[in-house]
Amino acid sequence: MTAAEHPVVPRQSPPPGEGPTPEERRRTIRRRLITATIIVLLIGIPAGYLLISAGQSRRSGQDKAAEAAAQGLREGWPSRMLRRIFEVPIPGDAKEVQYYETNNWKASRMYVQFRTTSNGLDRFLTQVGTGRAALEAGRVTVGERDTKIAGWYFGDGVSWAGTTHTNKDPRPTQDITVDMTDPMSPVVYVVSAATP
Repeated sequence: MTAAEHPVVPRQSPPPGEGPTPEERRRTIRRRLITATIIVLLIGIPAGYLLISAGQSRRSGQDKAAEAAAQGLREGWPSRMLRRIFEVPIPGDAKEVQYYETNNWKASRMYVQFRTTSNGLDRFLTQVGTGRAALEAGRVTVGERDTKIAGWYFGDGVSWAGTTHTNKDPRPTQDITVDMTDPMSPVVYVVSAATP
């Protein structure tokens, strides 16, 4: 059969009364609503996640910037990571803990001050790798430059004792000075310096 034998008949609209039934219309509306909901969820959930994530990242950055901008000792415990890097094992019973960290291309330093018990001092010294016998009475091992940076004062009238614990690079070296005026409640001052 040729095309001439099959005439093309234009599409005709259904006679009145034979259009979509109300049930078909409800199905169409429901299907479109479900499709719209899925699209909103596929776009909305990731967008919401990105907004929350961006807010958390910004707050984290602000906290780090505040820490970096801090000058001198700040109250609180240094993070476990910092304590591990600088090998400053602050005893668990320590009070009045303060710290400050500096970094430059030559060296990184962490300044730590805390009050502990007599046993806490022994634990601290042992974990650093030294002992009470290494403390020299009347010796302040923290240098003038570090004293100024930390804002410490090692004046007369205090029973000072100090030692320097040296490690091979890249491990840090600790200058430790202890206020032994009250032997049951010594105050420990530590400058731990690491060379990259």
